[in-house]
Amino acid sequence: MFHTAGLFDEPADYYPPSPPPTSQTYTLQSGDTITLHLVGHSPLEAHHLWNGSRIISKYFENHVSEVQGRTVLELGAGAGLPSIVCTILGAEKVVVTDYPDPELVVNMKKNILGCELIPVVGSDAKDSPIIADGYVWGADPTHLLAHLEPVKRDRFDVLILADLLFRHSEHKNMISTIEATLSRKKTSIAFVCFTSYRPWLRHKDLTFFDVARERGFLVEKVIEEKMDKAMFENDPGDEEVQKTVTGFTLRWPDEKCI
Repeated sequence: MFHTAGLFDEPADYYPPSPPPTSQTYTLQSGDTITLHLVGHSPLEAHHLWNGSRIISKYFENHVSEVQGRTVLELGAGAGLPSIVCTILGAEKVVVTDYPDPELVVNMKKNILGCELIPVVGSDAKDSPIIADGYVWGADPTHLLAHLEPVKRDRFDVLILADLLFRHSEHKNMISTIEATLSRKKTSIAFVCFTSYRPWLRHKDLTFFDVARERGFLVEKVIEEKMDKAMFENDPGDEEVQKTVTGFTLRWPDEKCI
């Protein structure tokens, strides 16, 4: 047998060390704060607290009836801020999801357990108003829908997609998940909030809504807000676009409602 004697072994410091986990805070209009732990680094960009999640959370605080007493599913949640805010505002059941990487799922659970503003209901996890789970966009959502059994629902009233549209190749999978999980009622709604962090690709971000319309959804713009500064300073492209957070809703047309 040929032995390399470690010739091709990489030295211990060959790869730079992963940055350590960080945390950020979000202040509710009540003055209470939510501390959010972020993973140290993620190829899925879960190590950022995106502007879209902050703005849609603020939107829910100003429109509590959109989530209060309703069932909520968040896709690609990262730290899970909007889901936590929905739970605090009185959502009946919230399922917060991201790619089924153990570190990501554990981090979402850590943020839930660490938030003292979330009401505790019993000792059984299934009775909790918020549950974290792993999910791949476009996959079978049966295990997500199963979380609704305790509240006797079969689909979600509200979906949240915050800063996901830069994943252009995943647009169809995201829409497929919305189709499979959004309750077919006139009041059901998917919130899609995003910033075009790469302004030169904004047209590709917006193709998500073309796909949504092709699948029969009604699309409406409901949010446009400018942040004080771009999230990634010194990035190329139009800074005004990089500072702008836009939110749209997707709803079922009457003929697709049950």
